[in-house]
Amino acid sequence: METEKIEVLELNGKPNTAPPNSLRGKLKFIGPGFVVAATGVGAGDFIMASIAGTGFGLTLLWVIIVGAFIKFVLTEGIGRWHLASGRTILEGWHMAGWWATIYFGAYLVLMGLVYGSAITGTSAMIMVAMFPNTSFSFWAISSGVAGFLLVWFGRYQMLESFMKILIGIMFISIIGSALIIVVNAGNVEYGIVPSIPEGSFFKILGILGGVGASITLTSYAYWIYAKGWRDRRWMSIMKLDVSVAYIVTGMFAISVMIIAAELLFGSGVTISGNDGLVGLADAYGERFGNIARWIFLIGVWGAVFTSIVGPWHGMSYLFADFVRIVKNKGKKSLEKEKQITEKDSSFRFYLFWITFPPMLLLLFKQPVVIVLIYGALGAVFMPILAAVLLFLLNSKQIDKADRNGKVKNTIFGLIILLYVYLGGSELFQIIFG
Repeated sequence: METEKIEVLELNGKPNTAPPNSLRGKLKFIGPGFVVAATGVGAGDFIMASIAGTGFGLTLLWVIIVGAFIKFVLTEGIGRWHLASGRTILEGWHMAGWWATIYFGAYLVLMGLVYGSAITGTSAMIMVAMFPNTSFSFWAISSGVAGFLLVWFGRYQMLESFMKILIGIMFISIIGSALIIVVNAGNVEYGIVPSIPEGSFFKILGILGGVGASITLTSYAYWIYAKGWRDRRWMSIMKLDVSVAYIVTGMFAISVMIIAAELLFGSGVTISGNDGLVGLADAYGERFGNIARWIFLIGVWGAVFTSIVGPWHGMSYLFADFVRIVKNKGKKSLEKEKQITEKDSSFRFYLFWITFPPMLLLLFKQPVVIVLIYGALGAVFMPILAAVLLFLLNSKQIDKADRNGKVKNTIFGLIILLYVYLGGSELFQIIFG
């Protein structure tokens, strides 16, 4: 049997292997997709899946599949742009004008402040559920500091390895819990034929909004850069990487919906907010015992903690690139100057920003004005991202073979319409709610 030939290249003074051709060889390289997918699978996805499962059984299972597909399309587009053009996503974003770059920076600053507080609070809630009568503030601060230390002293490869471990824990606990439910219950009819039950419309929008995407998707370009993927030779591996990652993480949301459907559908019990996950764990524990409850909560904690470590690292990269573009007035591409690293002062400044100032919001219960501004900026971020990607992936900045075709353009168009509607609804609630 002929051994697959691997070419060794020098990139930034470090040896890097050229992409293999076999499927087995390609699978050994996947990783950044797991990082970005696990980062995006947080408490929000699980909450919406559990609410839908509790209220509508499995009739909205198709919505989770659509939401995961939207994430795949956007992430693949970000990766394709980077490998085809050699430019970061923020460099592409800057092509829309300085207004877009300044907007991105403002959104990133506010996102760090509010998100840093919200996600560490969610982590603390899960820890208090596992260890009753312990301090909520202690766990919230500890979660943020743990993410800070992991990113400050670690590097991308360590982050990827750590995220894969957490995904493994989530796979065993969340999917394992769903299998236990299916084997021991089976009260819900498992059909995935698309349907829109009466009263489910806003739940559908919530699932698509939560499972659909977030700013952390844009970190994917920096993670594949850190991985050593520099040009379009890595295109097939990038697509495989994203595909496998979103299939696996989509399975997590489906599993939570199955658990909620089997335990609570038709029971009259309703759940909402972050405490809904604890309520779901309690119901699971009542059926299968305290150890089972613990296993489920560990899986939920794993999902939440990936949503701390990933943004702490990825959003710091985004901010460092933002500072670089502003300093250079957008004239120099990343390949023509020193590589952004975790040691950059701007990277570490944002890492500090997303960790420590948000702790004050835990004390003041998140000031309403900041939350409203953040919500308004966030409501228009995703449609702008999708529109910018649609423009970039049809531009002459990349080869014709890597541009969107008619089908992909249609899909992007539908995604933009969806997010315009979601963003409009969010803004309406902020202004008139």
